[in-house]
Amino acid sequence: MKTLKNHVILFDNECPMCYAYTKAFVKTGMLAQDGREVYQEMPQNICPLVDQQRAANEIALINTETGEVTYGIQSLFKIIAYAMPFFKPLFLFSPFVYLMRKFYTFISYNRKVIIPVAVKVNSLQPTFKLHYRITFLLLTWLITAYILTDYAHLLTGFVPLGSRYREYLICGGQLFFQGAIISFYRKEKLWDYLGNMMTISFAGSLLLLPVLALSKYLDIQPVFFVLYFLMVAGLMFLEHIRRSKLLKTGWLMSITWALYRLIVLGLILIL
Repeated sequence: MKTLKNHVILFDNECPMCYAYTKAFVKTGMLAQDGREVYQEMPQNICPLVDQQRAANEIALINTETGEVTYGIQSLFKIIAYAMPFFKPLFLFSPFVYLMRKFYTFISYNRKVIIPVAVKVNSLQPTFKLHYRITFLLLTWLITAYILTDYAHLLTGFVPLGSRYREYLICGGQLFFQGAIISFYRKEKLWDYLGNMMTISFAGSLLLLPVLALSKYLDIQPVFFVLYFLMVAGLMFLEHIRRSKLLKTGWLMSITWALYRLIVLGLILIL
């Protein structure tokens, strides 16, 4: 594997994903040992032409000999194609490049709500893009509700099955319920909170997938599915508390998050 020398990639030290994959580039020899730097602590002599805000939005790769700067998915393509030249034709295929650019920007602009960390004061943050956040909320809502609709069949006997759209309404309802509360409580945190909340819901639904798969091949007692669901819900609640602390929204949002679910469960059992 060839090493792309005389290049430095600038990564976001407040992004665990960025830290992990740039470290992997160095560890696997795709970049030199000194081939990564934190953009928050970018040495001024690396390249005076770096657009610092764009580097916060999309990872920047600098040729230290020529001063050329590439951003985002093109930075990753350049590193991978140099190390593994057989990928070059794929990285020149326009439809693939278009799709990967959209996917990269979608993840990049939502990375702070996918895996949040404590943000340092006056740290340069990615530009907020409303359409990417709304797309993230809609996508996680649809996937989460789809998985929950399947899982609901495993809870029959304990919880009434309901209509095929019930889980979509419940997940969507929580978006509006919590959105209304955070709008009155901490309006400036609205989109960050909703992004974090839907990440929790999405992660919780993914934890249900192994049990869904096992249920198709093994004869499992229904009570197991209920207990497993309650365990996942408990983990989600703990994660909600953790993220609320990072967002500095206090206990109110966690209390209303749990309250909404208890109200919905009560209505399902009564009706």
